Amino acid sequence: MLFLLIFILTLATSYVLPWWAMALIAFAASVFTGTKTSTAFWSGFLAVFLVYTIIALFKSVPNNHVLATRVAGLFHLPHWGFLLFITSLIGGMVGGLAATSGFYIRQLFIIANPDTRKAS
Repeated sequence: MLFLLIFILTLATSYVLPWWAMALIAFAASVFTGTKTSTAFWSGFLAVFLVYTIIALFKSVPNNHVLATRVAGLFHLPHWGFLLFITSLIGGMVGGLAATSGFYIRQLFIIANPDTRKAS
Protein backbone atom coordinates (compact mmCIF):
# COMPACT_ATOMS: atom_id res chain seq x y z
CA MET A 1 0.00 0.00 0.00
CA LEU A 2 2.72 2.47 0.98
CA PHE A 3 4.84 1.56 -2.03
CA LEU A 4 1.96 2.09 -4.47
CA LEU A 5 0.96 5.37 -2.84
CA ILE A 6 4.48 6.81 -3.07
CA PHE A 7 5.02 5.42 -6.57
CA ILE A 8 1.79 6.78 -8.06
CA LEU A 9 2.00 10.20 -6.41
CA THR A 10 5.66 10.66 -7.31
CA LEU A 11 5.15 9.56 -10.90
CA ALA A 12 2.06 11.74 -11.29
CA THR A 13 3.71 14.89 -9.95
CA SER A 14 7.24 14.46 -11.29
CA TYR A 15 6.73 16.71 -14.32
CA VAL A 16 4.95 19.46 -12.37
CA LEU A 17 6.77 19.69 -9.03
CA PRO A 18 10.51 20.06 -8.33
CA TRP A 19 12.72 17.04 -7.66
CA TRP A 20 12.54 17.38 -3.86
CA ALA A 21 8.74 17.03 -3.85
CA MET A 22 9.20 13.26 -3.94
CA ALA A 23 10.76 13.48 -0.47
CA LEU A 24 7.70 15.34 0.81
CA ILE A 25 5.42 12.77 -0.81
CA ALA A 26 7.34 9.84 0.73
CA PHE A 27 7.39 11.60 4.11
CA ALA A 28 3.66 12.38 4.13
CA ALA A 29 2.65 8.96 2.83
CA SER A 30 4.70 7.27 5.53
CA VAL A 31 3.24 9.47 8.26
CA PHE A 32 -0.27 8.39 7.32
CA THR A 33 0.24 4.75 6.29
CA GLY A 34 3.61 3.58 7.68
CA THR A 35 3.57 0.33 9.65
CA LYS A 36 7.23 -0.62 10.24
CA THR A 37 10.59 1.11 9.85
CA SER A 38 11.92 -1.35 7.29
CA THR A 39 8.70 -1.25 5.28
CA ALA A 40 8.76 2.53 5.23
CA PHE A 41 12.37 2.70 4.07
CA TRP A 42 12.14 0.04 1.37
CA SER A 43 8.81 1.32 0.08
CA GLY A 44 10.18 4.85 -0.24
CA PHE A 45 13.46 3.67 -1.69
CA LEU A 46 12.03 1.32 -4.32
CA ALA A 47 9.17 3.62 -5.36
CA VAL A 48 11.43 6.62 -5.95
CA PHE A 49 14.17 4.47 -7.49
CA LEU A 50 11.71 3.08 -10.04
CA VAL A 51 10.17 6.49 -10.77
CA TYR A 52 13.60 8.05 -11.35
CA THR A 53 14.58 5.16 -13.62
CA ILE A 54 11.37 5.43 -15.63
CA ILE A 55 11.62 9.20 -16.04
CA ALA A 56 15.30 9.07 -16.99
CA LEU A 57 14.61 6.39 -19.60
CA PHE A 58 11.66 8.33 -21.02
CA LYS A 59 13.92 11.34 -21.48
CA SER A 60 17.00 9.45 -22.67
CA VAL A 61 15.64 6.83 -25.07
CA PRO A 62 14.23 9.25 -27.70
CA ASN A 63 17.67 10.79 -28.32
CA ASN A 64 19.57 7.47 -28.25
CA HIS A 65 21.22 8.33 -24.92
CA VAL A 66 23.44 11.02 -26.48
CA LEU A 67 23.20 13.45 -23.56
CA ALA A 68 23.43 10.69 -20.95
CA THR A 69 26.55 9.31 -22.64
CA ARG A 70 28.20 12.74 -22.64
CA VAL A 71 27.37 13.39 -19.00
CA ALA A 72 28.63 9.91 -18.08
CA GLY A 73 31.88 10.80 -19.88
CA LEU A 74 32.19 13.94 -17.74
CA PHE A 75 32.09 11.77 -14.63
CA HIS A 76 34.47 9.19 -16.19
CA LEU A 77 31.77 6.51 -16.19
CA PRO A 78 32.17 3.83 -18.88
CA HIS A 79 28.48 3.69 -19.87
CA TRP A 80 25.35 5.83 -19.62
CA GLY A 81 23.67 3.03 -17.64
CA PHE A 82 25.94 3.71 -14.68
CA LEU A 83 24.80 7.32 -14.66
CA LEU A 84 21.18 6.16 -14.72
CA PHE A 85 21.83 3.76 -11.83
CA ILE A 86 23.65 6.35 -9.69
CA THR A 87 20.95 8.95 -10.30
CA SER A 88 18.21 6.50 -9.37
CA LEU A 89 20.19 5.30 -6.34
CA ILE A 90 20.53 8.84 -4.98
CA GLY A 91 16.84 9.51 -5.53
CA GLY A 92 15.95 6.21 -3.90
CA MET A 93 18.05 6.99 -0.85
CA VAL A 94 16.36 10.38 -0.45
CA GLY A 95 12.93 8.76 -0.80
CA GLY A 96 13.76 5.96 1.63
CA LEU A 97 15.17 8.28 4.27
CA ALA A 98 12.21 10.65 3.91
CA ALA A 99 9.77 7.77 4.35
CA THR A 100 11.69 6.54 7.39
CA SER A 101 11.59 10.03 8.88
CA GLY A 102 7.85 10.15 8.31
CA PHE A 103 7.41 6.83 10.08
CA TYR A 104 9.42 8.06 13.07
CA ILE A 105 7.32 11.22 13.27
CA ARG A 106 4.24 9.00 13.29
CA GLN A 107 5.72 6.95 16.12
CA LEU A 108 6.57 10.12 18.04
CA PHE A 109 2.97 11.27 17.98
CA ILE A 110 1.68 7.81 18.92
CA ILE A 111 4.02 7.70 21.93
CA ALA A 112 3.20 11.30 22.92
CA ASN A 113 -0.55 10.62 22.84
CA PRO A 114 -1.32 7.31 24.60
CA ASP A 115 -4.99 7.42 23.52
CA THR A 116 -3.97 6.72 19.88
CA ARG A 117 -2.14 3.48 20.70
CA LYS A 118 -3.74 0.28 19.56
CA ALA A 119 -4.88 -2.08 22.27
CA SER A 120 -2.86 -5.25 22.29
